[in-house]
Amino acid sequence: MDLERTTAERYLRHSLTQMLEVADRLGDARVNERPLGPETNAVAALIIHCCGVTEFWLGHVGLGRPNERDRESEFSATATVAELHALVETTIARLGEDLDRIMGGAAPDTNRAGRLFLLGGDESDGSLVLHLITELFQHLGHAELAADALIGRNRAGS
Repeated sequence: MDLERTTAERYLRHSLTQMLEVADRLGDARVNERPLGPETNAVAALIIHCCGVTEFWLGHVGLGRPNERDRESEFSATATVAELHALVETTIARLGEDLDRIMGGAAPDTNRAGRLFLLGGDESDGSLVLHLITELFQHLGHAELAADALIGRNRAGS
């Protein structure tokens, strides 16, 4: 069984839109707050990171676009909730186009080295897309936990 393009897009969109729901729940006042100090990530930073992750795996590894990403700065980046919505909207639009090319067999064979890290040595396009889906849902869980910690701390009065 091969991974359907529409199924892949549905899951990628879902993970990113669920992250926005977490950001909406926190609002501008808390979306950039680190829940447990400087060693933890703010929800805004996680969303920014996930947009970078999406471009890296689909754009760079999948399609051979140049990689100008500064991964480390993603974790200290801040944004308003409106800016996060705009960033995710742009990311979703591009991922649809990227999936069309990758899963339609139009991906160049230029960055095979990036695929060496995929599970079980499976360098297929489906494996690349599934890897991205698992990364985004993992970070959705991080965002949900961060928000729960922030909201719980607020309720406790600290």
